[in-house]
Amino acid sequence: MTPASLQSLMATGTKLWLDSVDPDLVRINHAWGATGATSNPVIVSDLIKTGRFDGDLEKLIDEGLDDEDIAWRLTDQLVNAAEAVFLPVWNKTQGDDGYVSFELDPLLEDPRRNLPHGERVRQYIELGKQWSRGHDNRMIKVPATPAGLDALEELCAAGVTLNVTLIFSMRQYEQARDAVWRGAQRRENLDHFKSVYSIFVSRVDVYTEKHVPDLSADAQGQVGIVNAKQIWQANQRFWRDHPTPLKQEIIFASTGTKKPSDAPWKYVGAFAGSDIETNPPATNEAVAQSSQTFSRQVDQRPPQEVIDEVAQKVDLQKMEQVLMQEGVQKFADPQNDLLRLIAGKRQQILNRA
Repeated sequence: MTPASLQSLMATGTKLWLDSVDPDLVRINHAWGATGATSNPVIVSDLIKTGRFDGDLEKLIDEGLDDEDIAWRLTDQLVNAAEAVFLPVWNKTQGDDGYVSFELDPLLEDPRRNLPHGERVRQYIELGKQWSRGHDNRMIKVPATPAGLDALEELCAAGVTLNVTLIFSMRQYEQARDAVWRGAQRRENLDHFKSVYSIFVSRVDVYTEKHVPDLSADAQGQVGIVNAKQIWQANQRFWRDHPTPLKQEIIFASTGTKKPSDAPWKYVGAFAGSDIETNPPATNEAVAQSSQTFSRQVDQRPPQEVIDEVAQKVDLQKMEQVLMQEGVQKFADPQNDLLRLIAGKRQQILNRA
């Protein structure tokens, strides 16, 4: 049974996705009305730490796979299982919903590997085609880094369904959208063309707390919302002028609150009414247990003085630069942690043998 609070959120027009591929959480959130999910190395690491997948790891080790291959096989297995849960949604909506996102190798962006730009682009294209093949309701997550952006047109032209992630600015969004649209126009038709653009929200507010401390109390903590709503409005305008059979949508991501004083549903409520919210499990659970009632807020702007203050005091170019630098590190480090975790698990299993 869907909790009344989540029912009211989805009734506004929001599609609810889960930021996890934990099979138990997928089952619970699907029962609550969630229609999609996403994965990343942190999620896979946390699942391995539970010990619930030791049997799967043992089988993969017995196959003679190395740590990197095991990481990708287990990720593929978890995403596959979630895809099976949401496939009926994909069928019912004729491909407009019901997706599970699969993140391409974050180590392509690892500064320590320092791969040449062209090689990163080539690998994004190769891996995107590889991991999407044979999966109707799988979205391939590509970061809005220079190499990721340069891979989008070719991936889209090849028929890959894309989730462009790690977007913090209008500039990144526009570059991503334009590249995807160029690729879409190279297809035979647009019948199955679907794309989403993941705008990170709470990280922006963490940034302004640290780097723009002189924002007023009314503006501080609102920059992530203002930024994401402006990008949402731009996305609405663009696709209204370039209509497609399926919706090309914004994902409001990084919607878990970071400040204890903020209500867990601060960002959930701010974007209610349209497109997709990919929420952490704890956020969906907090909303489910609440008595909140949601109404459409996604196109409601804060007071003009707040918008003016944000425009005056927040250097968006610097913000993007800092958050992308942090984001690339947060992108690569969890994959390295996952590989170390698997190596440790391998040793434990071998010691028991």
